[in-house]
Amino acid sequence: MINFFIIGAILGLSAGFAPGPLLALVVSETLQHNIRAGIKVALAPIVTDLPIVVVSLLILAKLSNFHTALGAISLGGGLFLLLLGYQSLKGQGVALNVQEVSPKSLCKGILTNFLSPHPYLFWLVVGAPTMTNAMSSHPFAGVAFIGSFYFCLVGSKIGLAVLVGKSKSFLNGSTYLAIMRSLGVLLVVLAGVLFYDGLKLLQILPS
Repeated sequence: MINFFIIGAILGLSAGFAPGPLLALVVSETLQHNIRAGIKVALAPIVTDLPIVVVSLLILAKLSNFHTALGAISLGGGLFLLLLGYQSLKGQGVALNVQEVSPKSLCKGILTNFLSPHPYLFWLVVGAPTMTNAMSSHPFAGVAFIGSFYFCLVGSKIGLAVLVGKSKSFLNGSTYLAIMRSLGVLLVVLAGVLFYDGLKLLQILPS
């Protein structure tokens, strides 16, 4: 169970710190309005991701006896994490672009996250397969995975909102870049695990 807790934490932190539409909105709302507005945006995944998680798990359940399809999904997940890891390793900070708009932070966060392709890709090729494996190991392992993932995802974005509210230079400083590069290495390692699982499911490697 601890393994899936750690995997969830790594994936959650990586998603939370990674530059993207939702992080840009967290920063924008924090700088334009206040830290509370940024925190409201950070809470958006809790609202938007539930249907995505349910649909992804249902799709995986339908494919549970098709090892070739599951192997292909695992390889796709490995490629997705490898790309995220590469972006984290090559990241150069986050541009701070602030636009004057009315403060409806939570609604804007929900809409931004709902329209972003990242949650759909993540849960279909990474999150749902990992959670399925966790639940097959032990029901509490699935709870540990999804709990640690969202705690770290939302918690890291809340933390960034607080830090940006106190120091606008944080997202372009050495600490943020060091965090992103460390998480990038861990994502590459997890990508290797998914590649290995995919090749076993495709019977290219022995089980």
